[in-house]
Amino acid sequence: MLTVDDARARILADARPLGAETVPLGLARGRVLARDVIARRTQPPQAMSAMDGWALRSADLADGHRTFRVIGEARAGEGFGGDVGPGEAVRIFTGAPVPAGADLVVIQEDTRVTGHHDSGAPAAVEITGERADAEAGDNIRPAGIDFQTGAVGLQAGRGLEARAIALAAAMGHPWLPVHRRPRVAILATGDELARPGEPLGPDAIVDAVSPCLTALFADAGADVVDLGIAPDARDRIDAQIATARGADLLVTIGGASVGDHDLVHAALLAAGAEIDFWKIAMRPGKPLMYGRLGGMPVLGLPGNPVSAYVCSLLFALPLIDRLSGRQPRDAASERLPLAAPVAANTMRQHYMRARLLRDGDGAETVLPVRDQDSSLLSALADADALILRRPHAPAAEPGELVDILRLDRLD
Repeated sequence: MLTVDDARARILADARPLGAETVPLGLARGRVLARDVIARRTQPPQAMSAMDGWALRSADLADGHRTFRVIGEARAGEGFGGDVGPGEAVRIFTGAPVPAGADLVVIQEDTRVTGHHDSGAPAAVEITGERADAEAGDNIRPAGIDFQTGAVGLQAGRGLEARAIALAAAMGHPWLPVHRRPRVAILATGDELARPGEPLGPDAIVDAVSPCLTALFADAGADVVDLGIAPDARDRIDAQIATARGADLLVTIGGASVGDHDLVHAALLAAGAEIDFWKIAMRPGKPLMYGRLGGMPVLGLPGNPVSAYVCSLLFALPLIDRLSGRQPRDAASERLPLAAPVAANTMRQHYMRARLLRDGDGAETVLPVRDQDSSLLSALADADALILRRPHAPAAEPGELVDILRLDRLD
């Protein structure tokens, strides 16, 4: 049986980011850039005032000039059309272009209007003593301080969150080139399965795995197609597998083990799939299958809900990340003290469901859920973390440090 690390490496080895498509800014959040984004303009396009105040010449202040004749006003979107000469000042507001001749903005708190025109507009302004040392460039944003035309503002491979989209917009891009979302087909198998809300026979089991994985994969950026439930009949499974062609990833649920009614493995082989492996030294999740059907990767998950969920966290989500153009998420662990004892582990790596506890001082401990049965969804829903128990790990007592994976960092 493969180790978890070896299985992950083999699943990701052949995966490549999908091709590019162009989407409007409003649909770009969460996508990954397929190409560099180049600035189409300079920002700001000219020197701008960073404050409300007065634009004037620093040379006048250096010469001891303190009172200035007001010759006009500059506002954002409506600059002053003339030049600022010796002894002159222009009333200026934040975001307004600095008028020609001026190289300094004195903030309004450091000035005093000393005269008005008949219209009420300021006629003269005095610079108070506190700002007599103002220098050229004060309170001015130089042209191009943010970015300049031709600069690479966002690099290929960058995930697009709100602040990256803001930069792309400012650079003049209403559309962005992004990697295509992976199309993931999900196929559940088993005579015993029924859809949520359907009438149930005495031996039926509600399919909770498909809705779980649909939500999980969609949150990871995939477009998910639910192919429904195929009964344990080869012709039906063959037909459903055929409908998955054209997807970027096929995920099957159940039927991948070696029992008489586990038919997915045989159906995939008959369809021309090449199976890489179908057992992993882990629990829950030992009967995990991976292969390729043509150019489409196929991941066969166990039917038990917890097993399918844990395997999806460790293998399916990193694969979706890679197809989307992102770096595959890393199941990095941290160490926390146990709140209850755990037994020695067997030869398989064990992912134990657990809750995180916090005391009054904010210190955390980790408490394994009482029953680790891989069919129990109530215990999974109550869990905050997985305790990672390495193969043959010895028993551990309360207070001992163990490796944990926080579910909110994976899911």
